Amino acid sequence: MAILGNIIKGVIELKDTFTSEVIHGDAQKKVLRELLETAEQTQFGKHYNFEALLKSEDLQHQYSKSVPYFDYNQINEAWWHKYHNGEADVTWPGQPSYFALSSGTTGKTSKRIPVTDAMIDAIRNAGIKQVFSLNNFDLPADFFEKEIMMLGSSTDLEENNNHLEGEISGISASNIPSWFRGYYKPGEEISQIGDWDERVQRIAERAKDWDIGALSGIPSWIELMLQKVIDYHNLNHIHEIWPNLQVYTSGGVAFAPYEKSFNALLGKPVTVIDTYLASEGYIATQVRPETDAMQLNTANGIYFEFVPFKPEYINQDGSLKLEAPALTLDDVELDQDYVLIISTVSGAWRYLIGDTIEFTNIERAEIKITGRTKFFLNTVGSQLSVNKMDAAMRDLEDQFNITISEYTICAKRGGDGEFYHYWYLGSEGNSIDNATIANALDESLKKANKNYKVARSKALKGVKVKVIPPHHFYDWNERNKKKGGQVKMERVMGDEKFKAWEDFVNEQ
Repeated sequence: MAILGNIIKGVIELKDTFTSEVIHGDAQKKVLRELLETAEQTQFGKHYNFEALLKSEDLQHQYSKSVPYFDYNQINEAWWHKYHNGEADVTWPGQPSYFALSSGTTGKTSKRIPVTDAMIDAIRNAGIKQVFSLNNFDLPADFFEKEIMMLGSSTDLEENNNHLEGEISGISASNIPSWFRGYYKPGEEISQIGDWDERVQRIAERAKDWDIGALSGIPSWIELMLQKVIDYHNLNHIHEIWPNLQVYTSGGVAFAPYEKSFNALLGKPVTVIDTYLASEGYIATQVRPETDAMQLNTANGIYFEFVPFKPEYINQDGSLKLEAPALTLDDVELDQDYVLIISTVSGAWRYLIGDTIEFTNIERAEIKITGRTKFFLNTVGSQLSVNKMDAAMRDLEDQFNITISEYTICAKRGGDGEFYHYWYLGSEGNSIDNATIANALDESLKKANKNYKVARSKALKGVKVKVIPPHHFYDWNERNKKKGGQVKMERVMGDEKFKAWEDFVNEQ
C-alpha cells in the first residue's frame, strides 16, 4: 500500500477543502497595490511618482495612464542596465540575485532579465499551487511517491558582478525546496552539466535507476530526451522503462503541435498539464482536467494587463502603439486575442512579454497562449496568428496521416515580384510531394481564416512548402542559440533571418 502517497494525497485534499476560491479581480488589485508600495522608493517609483499613484481612488486606471509600456530594450536601456553598473534600488528594492538569460525566439542576443528573491518565492508559491491542483486530476495515491524528471537548462549558473546568470528553468531548479530534492531527477549532478547532449546521454544511462511518475519541460526537448532513452535501451516505448509515468507538464509553448509525435513515444496515455513559465515569471498553470486552458497566477507577484491584439494598436515590429488601450482582468472579453502586459516583483513594469493570449473562462481567469506579437504574419493583410498556423498543421496531419513537429514561415516576394508564403515543415518519412501539401495548406487556411482568404484573392500570390527532417530545426537552434532549456523555434521569420535559415537548410 502506498502509505506515503496516501498521506501526501490526503494533505493535498485537506488543503483544497480549507482553501477559499480566489476572486481574481480582487487579487489583482491587491497585487498592484503591493507592487507599488514595495517599489515606491526605488528610482523607478520616484520617477513615476508611485507615492501619488497610491493615493488614487482608481489605482488600476491611474497606473495605466501614468506609466508607459516597456519592451525589453526600452526598460533595459532606461533602467535595468544600471544594475550591471552596481546601482541598487533601480526598479525594485536592492539588487536582483539572478538574471535570467533569454534570447527568446526573436532576439539576436541574450536578454538579461532580473530575477529577485521575491520572484523566486512567487515562482515557488505558484509551483506549490500546481502541486495542490493535482487533486483535481484524480491521480492514484502511489503517483505521489514517484520521481519527477525536470528537463530544463543547466543549474550550473555563472557568476557575474555579484549575481548569478542562467536560464529561468535552471534558476528555478537550483532553488527547489529541500523536501522536494528526493523526488527531483535527473538530480543535481546531472542537472549541472552544461552540454545538453552530454546531459541527455547521462539521463539515458541512468534511466533504469529511476521510477519516473511525471515529466516537465518544453515538448520538443522532452521528445528528444525520451527518444534518446528509448534508443539507448532498445525499447519500443518509454513506458517499458518508466511504467509508472502518468503525468507530463508542458511549458512555454502550446502542446497541441507536439501531441501526435509525443504520444508516439508512449505505451499508454498520460495526463498532460499545461504550464506557462517565462523568464519574467510563472504566468499560469492548468488547474483542472476539464480544460487544457491555464489559470493566471493572479495572487503570486504579477499584475496583468491586456491590450486587444488588433492591427491598429500594433506596430510592424510587434511593439505597441502608445495609444493602445490596456484592459484589466475585470474588463476583458471572450473570443479576443490580447497582448499580455505584466508588472512583477522583479521590477518589470507594464512590460510587453511578447505573447498573445485568449480567455476561455473569465471568472476563473483561464487563458490559452495564441501566439507571439512578433510572430503575427500580416503581410498583405493575411492576418495569421500562431494558433491559426498550429491549427493548419493539425489539419495537414489528419489529411495525410503524417506528423509535423516543427515549422517556420516567411512572407516575401518571389522571383516574379509577387508575395508568397514560404513554409518549411518538419516531418519524417513523408512521401507526399511539396506541391500537394502546399495546396492542402492553402485550402485549410482559406477555410479557417477569412482575412487570409481575402489576401489570397488579391496581393498574396500563393504558398510554397518544403518538407524537411525535424532535426534541421533542432540543429538550427543549436547553431544560433543552444539546445534544451527554454529554447523554442521561431515560427515567423523576417527576410534576413529566413535567408540565413534557407542557407543553413541547403548546407545540410
